[in-house]
Amino acid sequence: MSYLTSASEISSIIKKLADSSTLWIDTEVADYNTRSPKLSLIQVLDDPTDLKGDRIYILDVLDQPEVISEFIDKIMLNPGIEKVFHNAKFDVKFLGKNKAKNITCTLEMAKSIPYYILPLPNYQLKTLATELCGFINIDKGEQTSDWGQRPLSYDQIEYAYLDCIYLAQVHQKLLSLGDKVNIDPAKEDLIKLSARYKEIEEIWRSLDSEVQDLKERIKSAMQAQDITETPDFKISSYNRSTTKVAFSELARFIESEGMEFDFPITLTQKLQKDLGGNIEKLPLEIEENITWRLTSKTGESEDSNE
Repeated sequence: MSYLTSASEISSIIKKLADSSTLWIDTEVADYNTRSPKLSLIQVLDDPTDLKGDRIYILDVLDQPEVISEFIDKIMLNPGIEKVFHNAKFDVKFLGKNKAKNITCTLEMAKSIPYYILPLPNYQLKTLATELCGFINIDKGEQTSDWGQRPLSYDQIEYAYLDCIYLAQVHQKLLSLGDKVNIDPAKEDLIKLSARYKEIEEIWRSLDSEVQDLKERIKSAMQAQDITETPDFKISSYNRSTTKVAFSELARFIESEGMEFDFPITLTQKLQKDLGGNIEKLPLEIEENITWRLTSKTGESEDSNE
């Protein structure tokens, strides 16, 4: 692990990192809960197999805007370098914002994997590193420490470089899990898929029915007992209003006011029936879409792409 503070040293490392194909990046921010948060550290790993931290560079960029700008220009805006973050939206706010190119977010990757493949209570980096990679005793206490102080403590520096290791290992695991999800439909084994579907169909129907019943009972009980929130649920109400006017009145008003309304109206089945043969007198625009529906031969319609 290299902890760099001088602008010249950091600039030299940035030039070296600019030749990488993938970088695993984390940041620490000072005064985050104020109106003037400042980037304190940029931690970069360029080798995902490094578990010791030898290939991690901790760039101390506090109050060094020129160095931050150089990192953004040569790394963040470079489309040839994949930049991997966890919760990238947070880090990228300080590193190029919407100009940043080729960003991968392990938080979004984890969320895209179905729960039955990745059954986790949350998608925090600590949780992913523990459950996917087997890391233990991960201490996130330094996350909320004072990143504006100098010198940084040993615990802060250790925390900063360890997060890059966790990030890279989680990323590799998520890539392998993604291979189980993103299978080419043309290569799917329909016999195995159907067998698995039948295996869990009855369990699913039973659980789905019970879940819906429990939700209704909980909602009714909270309403009856005038409780708006429990440790597990909250209930709220809202008013929905629909504004309607007779079509003839609307047409008369538009004509009287000399207004020009020109937009397509979807003709429902009822409107088409009411128009009868007159519909042929209208300059119709017909849009046709193909909808595929999957139906179980032993049950009701299950799915469609509507």
